[in-house]
Amino acid sequence: MTKKAPYSTSFSNSKGRLHIEAESINRNPFQRDRDRVIHSDSFRLLKHITQVFVAHTGDYYRTRLTHSLEVSQIARTVARRLEIDEDLAEVLALAHDLGHPPFAHSGEDVLDDCMNGYDGFDHNAQTLRILTTLEERYPLFNGLNLTWETLEGIAKHNGPLEDPHISIKNFNKLYDLDLKTFPGLEAQIASLSDDIAYNNHDIDDGFRAGFINLDDLKSIEFLADIINQISLEFKEIEDHMVVKELIRRLIGLMVDDLITQTKKNLDTFLPTSVEGIRNSKTSIASFSDFFISQDKIIRDFLRSRVYEHVSIESERINSKKIIEGLFSKLINNIDLLPNQLKKKCDIPKSKISARVVCDYIASMTDRSAVENHALLYGKDIMDQPGY
Repeated sequence: MTKKAPYSTSFSNSKGRLHIEAESINRNPFQRDRDRVIHSDSFRLLKHITQVFVAHTGDYYRTRLTHSLEVSQIARTVARRLEIDEDLAEVLALAHDLGHPPFAHSGEDVLDDCMNGYDGFDHNAQTLRILTTLEERYPLFNGLNLTWETLEGIAKHNGPLEDPHISIKNFNKLYDLDLKTFPGLEAQIASLSDDIAYNNHDIDDGFRAGFINLDDLKSIEFLADIINQISLEFKEIEDHMVVKELIRRLIGLMVDDLITQTKKNLDTFLPTSVEGIRNSKTSIASFSDFFISQDKIIRDFLRSRVYEHVSIESERINSKKIIEGLFSKLINNIDLLPNQLKKKCDIPKSKISARVVCDYIASMTDRSAVENHALLYGKDIMDQPGY
């Protein structure tokens, strides 16, 4: 067994599951959580849900599924170096995006607008709903019945929750996740691994799409230095290979920085248990000040050059029409819902029915959202001018 640091989250001291089950003889509790996530319907659907570029627009662009796998690889690497629980870091990375609706963040924004007056929509709260309620795989309970530590990490991976979504509040009444403290170090690492993955891989996808080129990337001084080093080492290298090497090196630098700075923070705060991590006044896992500044520069660059690109904006407009159309039609005509969902509704336009409709739309892939919209309205929006 790999040596663990005293502040590592320990599966042997887990607070257990909401519904008591016999332990597996082949897997520890966090490994079992990971396997339940991987085998879930919601995880499988991530392969057709947008990361940045709508899933049908190109086979090589990342989807929520490939992104989640990349985050989990980074999280495991960092967790191993910090001597904390790799399996817990992995399951948190794999599960962190389960609640995203179709069409990336624009889909979340539109669905939240549709749910105005019905308690809104939040993808992190939706992830918890999926894991605790919406997945139906076991005869004795709804959800995946994951350990307290996994659910805590999902709910709080970005830090303490002072005013959580009502879905999180309601579950917390059943199973107190101690929402006002920080999560364990594994969750903090999974969250920052997400930052490493999407910044670097959105550069890759943005370059592949033709939205940015090497000269654009050189406008960021830190990236220009790396690109110049690559050009000196590899003469006459093609631009796409320069970008590949840039991303490889940048991920390595960010991973090293995260490990180094987190170790410095641990040496400063000297936590002796996972409770010491949770009760800290600040996050223990972090980048250095230099990489925090570079992360912001890269995010701002990607926002202006990729996320707000005219073609992405066009897709955003069409995805807004699709989700608004689905919600409007279904909230006013609950008989159009699948039978198993219709049974969960009461009357049109109620909070109960709105949440059922919201869950249904949020569970769709990009492709099924388009198809369902076409079925309800008798036309395919993808065939409309401007799509």
